[in-house]
Amino acid sequence: MTPLSSPSTAVPQHRHARRAPVRHFRRDDDLSPTELVAVLDLADELKRDRFARRPLEGPRAVALIFDKPSTRTRVSFSVGVAELGGYPVVIDAQTSQLGRGEPIGDTARVLDRQCSAIVWRTSGHERLDAMAAASGVPVVNALTDLFHACQVLADLQTVRERHGRLAGVTLTYLGDGSNNMAHSYLLGGANAGMHVRICTPAGYLPHSDVLADARAVAATTGGSVTVTTDPAAGAEGADVLATDTWVSMGQEGESHARAHPFEPYALDEQALGLAAPGVVVLHCLPAHRGREISAAVLDGPSSAVWDEAENRLHAQKALLVHLLEQS
Repeated sequence: MTPLSSPSTAVPQHRHARRAPVRHFRRDDDLSPTELVAVLDLADELKRDRFARRPLEGPRAVALIFDKPSTRTRVSFSVGVAELGGYPVVIDAQTSQLGRGEPIGDTARVLDRQCSAIVWRTSGHERLDAMAAASGVPVVNALTDLFHACQVLADLQTVRERHGRLAGVTLTYLGDGSNNMAHSYLLGGANAGMHVRICTPAGYLPHSDVLADARAVAATTGGSVTVTTDPAAGAEGADVLATDTWVSMGQEGESHARAHPFEPYALDEQALGLAAPGVVVLHCLPAHRGREISAAVLDGPSSAVWDEAENRLHAQKALLVHLLEQS
């Protein structure tokens, strides 16, 4: 008779005993220019056939954590995980132990043994970095105060649909140059070989480190990066005009104080008239008609805003497929 192994001497094995390299998407330049094109190509494929890829068949779970309110991010990731064959585990951080002060690394070590990826919408970017550092599965930035990388991935898909290319396209962002959309346009646009203009009041310039990184990327892709305080110069000849709310989440108390300096930077008919023929208008939503964008522009023929919102689904699915395959 073969003796049974003693429970006290058995060595448990789990999938983190030897970890393979894990790919995360914390900021736009976590994808190389070549990888960016591959992800956008796959996003187009998944837009044509939403069930063409099923890497989460099982279903395998993906944790979707929300520290901040969300409509488009929550819906697009939930639907996207399901269409990839998986199960979205939506977590309201304020009702979880993470919201009660559990260390981020401890949360990561729990989730990565049960989920195939972690998607997190949070505040400080350092929180996302801490999650990625501890996680054995891909961590995706669903928004931080510093970057909104998934949104710009969808924006790039939208621009490519409308203009047929990204390299050489001039994109002007009008508004708060210090916010997450401006930073992601800088990195994502430079990564795609675009000419990115950030048009913003002098007191709201992009973070200097992000600007330096974007310029370094642009030097390798043939793109360029410009920051200007002149709204007319920024809009002149632009192929894409983009904007965002002047009051980001957490800044609601500054709403009245912030409105005045941004008024000359509104994306309105005057700005549209300065742009190139066939200009494409983007806004990540929610929009405030009559403030950062006029109703006539948002709802007019140049607007690609609703395609842009839909493309969150396709671009994020492609991103998840890429990260899962690379990890």
